Parts: sequence; C-alpha cells; structure tokens
Amino acid sequence: MTSSSLRRAIVSADDFGMSLEVNEAIEQAHRNGILSTASLMVAGDAAEDAIRRAKTMPDLKVGLHVVAIEGKSVLDLPAITDEQGWFGRNQLRLGVEYFFSPQARSALCREIESQFRAFTASGLTLDHANAHKHMHLHPTVGRFLIESGLEHGVRAVRSPFEPPEPVEANDTLGDRALRHWIGVLRHQIRKAGLKTNDWCFGLRWSGHMTPDHIRGLIPRLPGGTSEIYFHPATAQDAMMQRFMPGYEQEGELAALLDPAVRESFDRYRVARIGWADL
Repeated sequence: MTSSSLRRAIVSADDFGMSLEVNEAIEQAHRNGILSTASLMVAGDAAEDAIRRAKTMPDLKVGLHVVAIEGKSVLDLPAITDEQGWFGRNQLRLGVEYFFSPQARSALCREIESQFRAFTASGLTLDHANAHKHMHLHPTVGRFLIESGLEHGVRAVRSPFEPPEPVEANDTLGDRALRHWIGVLRHQIRKAGLKTNDWCFGLRWSGHMTPDHIRGLIPRLPGGTSEIYFHPATAQDAMMQRFMPGYEQEGELAALLDPAVRESFDRYRVARIGWADL
C-alpha cells in the first residue's frame, strides 16, 4: 500500500473465462477501452477461450480469480462441492465449514492449489490473485490463496476495502465489521511480503459500474492506489441470469469503452497503472 496523495488506479475485470460473452467484453474493453487487467476463472466454461484470447493480447495482465463459492471447481471434491463439482451459494455455511471442518479445509487447500497449478499450466504469467465474491476475506481461504500463490509466483492480492464517501454511501455497522476482516487479510498479505491496493471500488455498485457512476467516481478517488473492478459482458447468458440477476454487464462494458471515462482519468490526474507498478 502507499500513503502518497498521488492518485493511481488499476482498472480490472473479474470472471474472465466464465462465458464467451464475458471473454468478448474483456477483449473489447482491453483493445478499445481502458481495461488493463483481468482475473481468470480456470474452471470456467470458457476458460480455454479466455486463455487463447489473452495470449493474443500481451499487454493484458491476467491473474487468478480463485473460486471457493458459487462456481465450478477443478477437483470436484465432495467435501466442498456438490455432485456436479459446484461450490454452494450459502456464504455463511461455507465459511463455517472452511473454518471448523478438517475435511473441508483439507479439500479447500487441495482445490486452491489445483487452481493455481491450472493457471500455471495455461502458460500465462500470473499477475495477481483474488477470490470470487471476495471469499479470500475468510481467513482460511485467504491463507490458502496466499500460500499457494507464493509457490506460483504471485506478487499482489486484492484488498476489497471500499470507502463509503466516494460512492456516496453511509458507513454502516456491516462496513465496520467488514473492515475487521479486511484488516486480517491485509495482515496476511503484508506478512507474506506481497503487495496490495489501498482502496477498491466495485462493491456497492457491483453489476452497475456504468458510465455515469464511473465518471462521477473518478474525481472523488482518494489518494493512493485504487482498484476499480468491473463485470463486463456483451450479453447476459443463462448462468448470469441465475447468479447475477439485475446486473448491467453491458453497461459496465460501455463504461470501459466510454471516451469520457478515459478522458476523466487525465483531467483529474489519476494515473492508470498495473499491479506490477505497486
């Protein structure tokens, strides 16, 4: 992290490999817009297509989007997934199992390591790591992500700390509780000698990071390094309709392609950087 008043931003997209619609949007947003970074779901339905596209875009930095909830696993271990190899959607139940069940912890450790191995096998350079639905805020998931990440050369991990003021939100009791777990994660990151961001935007407006929102956010970005993350897609497929109802993925793609958004970074002197620049 940095205490500098200099304002910098990493512009990223999650769920690379989830579907062709997501992959198409990420390619468009990188080639024709401001997207510099993407996080890959190695067991996603379109992971092979995402890897192929990434290899044609050498300036797109790709990291691992670890899945430990609401997604397909690599190993299909019954201690943590259903008969189709899918993680459940109940965050509280999964969190309890990952903390208290030795069988679940052992399976989770093997699964996360296998996701890193699959990323390495892709031939892509590992730029960073984070977790789907920010499950790495769970101390067990965070620990396994960091331990496996270090073995595979990770240098940076996302801290999903979104201050309320720039997004015009109230500071709630839930926010204060979340900050505790963010503090735990940041301690794990620092102890491992890894880098992280100061701020993260995309939580309260998840699925609604549209041009108006982003043009309004950029002037209000705080000093330090912010990650601004998106969920773009060219259209909603059946999986998105099931897991992300109401998301405006096409609107998020529009924000990444909007010339006025690009111009705002220059006007308000916000430097667009990558994880390697931290």
